[in-house]
Amino acid sequence: MSLTHRILAALIAGLVVGLALTQFDAARAMLTPAAELIGKAWVGGLRITIVPLVFALIVTGVASAADTARAGGVAGRALLFIAIGLTASALVSGLVVQGLLSIWPVPAGAIGSLGLAQTLPPQATAITGDWLLSFIPTNPVKSAAEGEMVPLVAFALLFGFAATRIDRNRCAGLIGWFQSVTDTLMVIVHWVLWLAPVGVFALATVAGARAGLAAAGTLVQYIVVVVSACIAVTLLVYPVVRITSRLGIAPFARAIAPAQVIAFSTQSSIASLPAMIEAARGPLGIREPVRNMVLPMAVSIFRITSAAANFAVALYVAALHGIAISPGLFAAGMLVATIVSLAAVGLPSQVSFFTTIGPVCLAMGVPIELLPLLLAVETVPDIFRTLGNVTADLGLTLIVDRQNGAPD
Repeated sequence: MSLTHRILAALIAGLVVGLALTQFDAARAMLTPAAELIGKAWVGGLRITIVPLVFALIVTGVASAADTARAGGVAGRALLFIAIGLTASALVSGLVVQGLLSIWPVPAGAIGSLGLAQTLPPQATAITGDWLLSFIPTNPVKSAAEGEMVPLVAFALLFGFAATRIDRNRCAGLIGWFQSVTDTLMVIVHWVLWLAPVGVFALATVAGARAGLAAAGTLVQYIVVVVSACIAVTLLVYPVVRITSRLGIAPFARAIAPAQVIAFSTQSSIASLPAMIEAARGPLGIREPVRNMVLPMAVSIFRITSAAANFAVALYVAALHGIAISPGLFAAGMLVATIVSLAAVGLPSQVSFFTTIGPVCLAMGVPIELLPLLLAVETVPDIFRTLGNVTADLGLTLIVDRQNGAPD
C-alpha cells in the first residue's frame, strides 16, 4: 500500500474511532488529549525542516534557473513564460477561492470540527511603504527563527542570484553544499512522513471525537474549493493559447486530450510525457528543437496548478481560522506561493505538500497544524493538479514555438 493510501486509511480510521469515542465520555476524556499530543508532536517534526529546506531549495532553484537562462533564447523565453504563468495562476486561484467562499462560506465553528481551536486573526495588512520595506530582510537569522517567510524568501532569492555572479567553481561548490543540505533535510522529512499514518490517525481521532461527522463535511468543502481553483486555472490555458499561438481552442483541446486522459488516470506528468510528445509532434506541429528543449523543461518545473492550489489551500485554512485576508496578506501569500512552487520541483507529492504550502501559510500568518489532515484527502485535488499541469505544459511548448517564428 502506498503512503498516500496509508495516510487516507489512517484518516478514515481516526474519524471512525473519534466518532465512536463520542459515545463514551470517560474514554474520550482520557484518549483525546493523548491523541492530540501525538498529533502535535508529529506536526512539530515537520515544522523543524520547513525554514532551512525552503531556503536551500530557493538558492539551488535560482542557480538552476540561471543555468537554464544561459542555455539560449528559447530556454530563456520559456523560463520567462513559466514565471508569468505561475504568478497569474496564483492570482486567478486567489480570486476564485475568495469568490467561492463568499458564496459558500466556511460554516461557523468549522475549525472546531477538525479538533483545532479558533485562531485570533492577525491585524489587517495594508500595502504601504512600511509593508513593502518589511520585505527587506534586515536580519535574516531573526526572520528564520520567527518563521517570517516573506523576508526569508527575499533573502534566499538575493543570495541565490548573488551566488551565480561569483567564480564558477566557487559557485558550483556553494550550490553543491546547499544541495547536500537539501538532501539531508529530505532524509529527515522522509523519516517524519514514514510516521504520517500515526500522526494523521491521532489528529483525525481528535477531530472525530470533538465534532463527529461535521469534520467530514469540512474536508469535502476543502476538496471542492481546491479542485475549483485548479479547474479555473486549467480552463484559463485555452484562451491564452488561442491568443498567443493563434491556434483555435477546439484543435488544441483535441490534440491534448489523449495526454489529459493519461494524466487524469495516473496522476503523473511523467507518465503522460510520451502522449505529450506525440501531441506536440503530431497535431500541434511543434518543431523538434523547441519540442525537445521546452517540453521536458516544462514537465520538470512548470507546475501551473502548484502555486494555484497551494495558495488555495492557504486561503481555505485562513477562512477556517477566521483570518481576514487583506490585500497585503493576499500579495504576500501569492508571492511566496509562486516562488516556492518553482523552487520545490522534483520533490515527492507528500513532501511538496508541506514544503510548498507551509511557507505560504506562514507568510500569511495562518497556522499549519491542519495540513496533515488535508494531506490525507489530497488524492482528489492531485488529479486536477496533474490535469492542469499537463495542459499548461503543452500550451507553453506551443506558445514558445509560435513566438519563436514557427509557421501558423
